[in-house]
Amino acid sequence: MGQWLRINMELTVILLNWNAAADTIRCLQAIGQWPHLQPVIIVVDNASADGSAEKIAAIAPHVHLIRNTANLGFAGGNNRGIQAALALGNAPILLLNNDAQMEEQDVLQLLETLEANPQIGLIGPLLFDGENRERLLAAGSTDPALHHQSHNHRLPSGGPVHRVECIPGTALLIRAEVFRVVGLLEEAYFFGSEIADFCLLAARHGYQNVIDTRSRAYHTLERSSRFRSTLYPYYIIRNRFLLIKRLHRNWKLVLYGFWTLYSLALALKVQWNGQIHTARAIRLGLRDGLQGRFGGQNERVLAWVLGQSR
Repeated sequence: MGQWLRINMELTVILLNWNAAADTIRCLQAIGQWPHLQPVIIVVDNASADGSAEKIAAIAPHVHLIRNTANLGFAGGNNRGIQAALALGNAPILLLNNDAQMEEQDVLQLLETLEANPQIGLIGPLLFDGENRERLLAAGSTDPALHHQSHNHRLPSGGPVHRVECIPGTALLIRAEVFRVVGLLEEAYFFGSEIADFCLLAARHGYQNVIDTRSRAYHTLERSSRFRSTLYPYYIIRNRFLLIKRLHRNWKLVLYGFWTLYSLALALKVQWNGQIHTARAIRLGLRDGLQGRFGGQNERVLAWVLGQSR
């Protein structure tokens, strides 16, 4: 810790908000209690309809608040924050979910490892459940186009720093340089797989993706559970096809065939278990993935899932 205290580390933190002012304010207050780091904080409001932007502006007038006029999804929303961060300079950028928690010492650990290893482009902590704090959610992740369960659920052995294919976007520290070389997040995903896409592209440009097991973050899943039976399965199924199209063209027919059969089987399974809405979301995700219908589809998906429209 003494080594950290003598380093004046720069950092930009980006928080994305969508109708969840209480979570964002809670996260801002936690960051405000860090005794040593004084990051630039950018909050991007994704056209919330609950007065979130006004509440955040009133409670935290010191943050850079970007008010999108439309919901641009995870990729598009974060991209607006990333563009603002890059305009300010070259400080590392921490993408942090507003329903996640990180202590200052854990962020400092990531910053120290990043600074000491120029070949590392992206670094993340071990990700744990915010309600059951010993339950490991992810020790990095794998390519979701090639794996059913993409999160690594086992602690790696050996030293503290481990290379991984991908890192969950819940808490992810990225060199500003990587965005300048690789580009921004692909907005056609809207929600899900855009970080995996970015990690894989960064690796192709020679950057390492790593996790540092000395650092932890906690994600409270219950706060983001509202759409776990509808929008989440839709985008998870659909976006695999976009990832294949972008990064696995040589195996497109094989992978499209595999994930089509998988999605049909999964839809039958969840419908058999009485999860009618989830089954509809999966079938629509499959159809849109095969037809190349990407981007934000929230309203259309919810209408279809609830049986109001085709």
